[in-house]
Amino acid sequence: MDVVHERVAALDVSKKDAKVCLRVPGKRQGTFTKEVTTWGSMTGQVLALREFLLERNVTLVVMEATGDYWKQFYYLLEDALPVQLVNAAHAKNLPGRKTDVNDAQWLAQLAAHGLLRGSLVPPPPVRELRDLTRTRAKLTNDRSKEHQRLEKLLEDAGVKLSVVATDILGVSGRLMLEALCAGVDGPEAMAELARGRMRAKIPELREALTGRFTAHHAFLTRLHLQVIDGFDKAIAELEARIEVVMEPFRPLLDLLLTMPGIGERTAQVAVAEAGAVIDCFPSAECFASWAGLAPGSNQSGPKTKPARTRHGNTYLKGALGIAAMSVSRSRGTFLSARYHRIAARRGPMRALVATEHSMATAMWHMLTQGVPYLELGGDYYARRDPERAKARIAAQAEALGLAVTFTPIEDAPAA
Repeated sequence: MDVVHERVAALDVSKKDAKVCLRVPGKRQGTFTKEVTTWGSMTGQVLALREFLLERNVTLVVMEATGDYWKQFYYLLEDALPVQLVNAAHAKNLPGRKTDVNDAQWLAQLAAHGLLRGSLVPPPPVRELRDLTRTRAKLTNDRSKEHQRLEKLLEDAGVKLSVVATDILGVSGRLMLEALCAGVDGPEAMAELARGRMRAKIPELREALTGRFTAHHAFLTRLHLQVIDGFDKAIAELEARIEVVMEPFRPLLDLLLTMPGIGERTAQVAVAEAGAVIDCFPSAECFASWAGLAPGSNQSGPKTKPARTRHGNTYLKGALGIAAMSVSRSRGTFLSARYHRIAARRGPMRALVATEHSMATAMWHMLTQGVPYLELGGDYYARRDPERAKARIAAQAEALGLAVTFTPIEDAPAA
């Protein structure tokens, strides 16, 4: 097998240190020697490793994406050496030979023959934007969990506020919770705190607020509300910071906002995860596969079996999932027509993934060509194949025991 890189260093990274296998040409032509050393993960030791590799004239450094431990080595080496981050699943060693030293040697051998594909590591400005959007997503998820804990506490106290109010932390719900914690006497007085449309539900609120709310429940409710307020404050600060960091990528954001179903947050996630580095993907199919929206391959002989979508970027895939659910409820759009067309045959879940795939494909073309979204219309499929559309209408009419005659509008009799 041909040798692509003669001087390779492979790192098996852990939290404390890294085993470094240096693979260089030997004294005899066509032979190679391997030297395995251990280097700590502290900044000074990684910088010493960088000097060591530069002295050995290394042309490629490879490492597996192990948790977050690879970042210390990658970020300090990328400025001076060509570094390649690889998926651990693509470089799995033989079973029964699992040691850090063996893993480093195996990684070096694969890299020398050019058998590894590098993972996408965006430049520092995009990494900062990713950190912000991902932190916001995690804090939003944590806030939802705290909301659920508060609701479970109210159920324990026999307070059924969530049955009547859609959002127990809305204006009316918050006033009633604070009144419960303050020890306001009687559900009638607390129900009168309802605002806006909630006042029409005052009789139901009186019943819902009648429970076994004790001082113990009041203490825990105040605690949950404080935590939720902390999350709200942190998310608001993140929102402000994201707006500042997103400013250089504003043209990309404006393009994505022209697509149905894409809101401000979804567009920000799309730009942070892939939009700012969309040129790394040679085709729309490659981009959809990276996002985890392409079907897997499971073929044996003449049989092709169903396969799940592959694992991809969970943040982008989740954002597109929310956008696809939103656009599926819209009217008069191509994406909505595509969703309902597939849902009728394959079910809503497959239709949702197919809609996400279509959105990812459109996103790639929009960002690479710098053009806004082109709406094809909800009647796109009917215009593309009118005969098929007429046959479907006729079949539906026949199922109801009716006969349909199609007459062109210009030839139709006047009403």
